[in-house]
Amino acid sequence: MVTSRRWLVLGLVCFLVAKCTPPTTFAQAVSKDDPSVSKDGRNASGAESPPLILMIAGRPSHGFGAHEHYAGLKLLEESIARNKPPVRVKVVKGWPEDADLVDRAKSIVIFCDGGKRHVAMPHRDRIRQKLKTGGGLVAIHYATEMLPGESGDDWVELLGGHFEVHRSVNPHWIADFTQLPKHPVANGVKPFKTDDEWYFNLRFSDSGKLTPILQAVAPEQTMRRKDGPHSGNPDVRKKVQRGDLHTVAWAYEPEFGGRAFGITGGHHHWNWSNPNMNRVVTNGVLWTAGVEIAPSGSTLPTIGMDDLLENQDYPKPEKVNLDAIRAKFEIAAED
Repeated sequence: MVTSRRWLVLGLVCFLVAKCTPPTTFAQAVSKDDPSVSKDGRNASGAESPPLILMIAGRPSHGFGAHEHYAGLKLLEESIARNKPPVRVKVVKGWPEDADLVDRAKSIVIFCDGGKRHVAMPHRDRIRQKLKTGGGLVAIHYATEMLPGESGDDWVELLGGHFEVHRSVNPHWIADFTQLPKHPVANGVKPFKTDDEWYFNLRFSDSGKLTPILQAVAPEQTMRRKDGPHSGNPDVRKKVQRGDLHTVAWAYEPEFGGRAFGITGGHHHWNWSNPNMNRVVTNGVLWTAGVEIAPSGSTLPTIGMDDLLENQDYPKPEKVNLDAIRAKFEIAAED
């Protein structure tokens, strides 16, 4: 009887404690996951905790192996986790409703469909404030495209570059990056080539400090389609015929502050296994978060086929030949 009463009292106490405990905020959740981080985002010594990088994945899009927003960001999260000093990363699906999560982010990474489906479309002012306070912005592949007009102008101002319909084009081609600039984002990146949907002829900002990171000459086959909103126009045809260099990845420092990095590749999920492709994106994310990049570049894991198949939005179709994909994209064997 006494034992029963004790259990009854204990149960009542637990219920009252749970009832009176306020909801867990993001900062408290971080503290729970990492005991060295306090509720106000500081570590045990009172110093600022490592920067938080918020990665926002768009909705499922193009099918198996393409535009794998969430799966791609999870691989990027793993790459960032290999680096010192450490940074905290959180990957979410869709723009988070938790305002505290956005406010605490040092850098926001966006990988989503563009145009009217862009997850950041209603949040451009929020991003502007983030940059003005020294924050960062990263846009991968289709996330470099907003709509023509006000949102596109904003993306030029914030990201430094914008895929503009009836100007920019989105062909699939093997881009050969033969030279890299002297910039932290290019640290440790060696000349490489890869097959992807490399957008080019973007509209870039004429203010701030913009540094091209990846540039290549687009081959004539990129203009084999008819003119259209995304496929071609007289201006870009002339540039391709001349053999102009086209910037497909860049680092940008807006006049009002902050850092941004944009890259137009990212259609093929398999390219995350390419160490140079992975390193330039990992470097870019860390740079926007204010993390110093080692001269040798960021440390990376070896990404094999098993890693690439994790977290994808779509199941593998029966007819997909993984051996052929492994050979085409030179995917490394598992560790």
